[in-house]
Amino acid sequence: MSALLNFFRWQGMIKPSQICGEIPSNKAIYKRTYQIAWPSAVESVLIALIGAVDLMMVGNLGSASIAAVGITNQPKFLVLATILALNTGVTVLVSRRKGAGKQQEANTYLRQALLLSVGFSFLLSLSGALFAPQILAFAGATPDYLGLAVTYFRIIMFGNFFYCIGLTITAAQRGVGNTRISMVTNIAANLVNLVFNALLINGLFFFPRLEVAGAALATAIGNIVSFLIAVYSVTHTEGFLKLHKQQSWKLDLPAIQDLYRISWSAFIEQIFLRIGFLMYAKAVAGLGTVAFAAHQIVMNIMSISFSVGDGLSIANTSLVGQSLGANRSDLAIIYGKVSQRIGLILAIVVSGSITLFRAQLMALFTNETAVILAGETPLVILSITVLFQIVQVIIVGSLRGAGDVKFVALLMFVSVTIVRPALTWVMCYPLQMGLAGAWLSVFLDQFTRYLVSYWRFRQARWTRIQV
Repeated sequence: MSALLNFFRWQGMIKPSQICGEIPSNKAIYKRTYQIAWPSAVESVLIALIGAVDLMMVGNLGSASIAAVGITNQPKFLVLATILALNTGVTVLVSRRKGAGKQQEANTYLRQALLLSVGFSFLLSLSGALFAPQILAFAGATPDYLGLAVTYFRIIMFGNFFYCIGLTITAAQRGVGNTRISMVTNIAANLVNLVFNALLINGLFFFPRLEVAGAALATAIGNIVSFLIAVYSVTHTEGFLKLHKQQSWKLDLPAIQDLYRISWSAFIEQIFLRIGFLMYAKAVAGLGTVAFAAHQIVMNIMSISFSVGDGLSIANTSLVGQSLGANRSDLAIIYGKVSQRIGLILAIVVSGSITLFRAQLMALFTNETAVILAGETPLVILSITVLFQIVQVIIVGSLRGAGDVKFVALLMFVSVTIVRPALTWVMCYPLQMGLAGAWLSVFLDQFTRYLVSYWRFRQARWTRIQV
């Protein structure tokens, strides 16, 4: 019992030689982690639920509609890669300035990031809409649902412009520990999405029946609402981050260079990540519409389980960054390990839930027996995978918070861009393991990432990186 208690106490998480000053009580450490983490966790789950709700509500339209919505996921995130990379830089730099008490510099980074975000978002969203047929055909969409997928993708690209700008604002807010703003924006987006899904997919009341297009339009409207709330959070506030007309909105090259220095590695990471996921999805799409529909359902369940760890990871990025900004590498290590331990408990709960309720989870998305049966074995594999995935995501959050983005980019390149697609192709086709093979490759990918990222965290070299 004492060994178990020691596992969760900070005294068992750090060497005496690493201590830099007075360390808060275990209660205070867990309380602060909880205060920062729970809004981020709720936010991440809600982001995952946006896609899941769309998939659930088009599920009664058939497997082709499920496949059409699902095939757009990786192309959508490929378009988002630049913004997500920029936001990594924003969170890291703002969290360090928050830790050092440099409010003016933090707001300068926010303004410069917003200028970049507006420009990139417009160009990327427009390109995504114009080249939707080519992008989705390359992603593996088959002729029986390509038209539906193109319609869905073009509509969400319209909402994507607003979504990206809102993401940049909430990334900065997370850097100062204000994770509740992100949670509120996503709660609002989900509620709006849910209401308009019901109205537009099936044509309730006087609204037209738009089916798959209705799901996309509902998502776009939800994204616009979340954007408006995010803008309000920095224009009607006296908080650490605030924007107003009187501030300088000219390009600040030194600030942009700082953002570039952190974000370029994150951009490479995002590109590797999305190309790997895209090639993985393309390989699975070749197994047929029913198998791909089942795969997309399991992917959505995985996204929800991943979001639990991602929420803790986001909070951990902020806590680690602020600790290092205050020259407290010992607290950065402790917050990283506390988050990992919380993540392990959540991973066990999520794993058990997937194992026990796998058939019921599949039935939430579709009533087609063939699709439900095709998804049960991948869900068993997923239940084991999440035990390593959730903790691995949290560890990577610590490394990002410290600015160790080059290592993370290299890890993602090897693991996601090379290992996972290659294993998937071998297991699905030469070994003829089908969908089970595709998900076994996911397990091997996540397990490998866990081992390597844990080794990097244990080295503690990331605590000495200057940003």
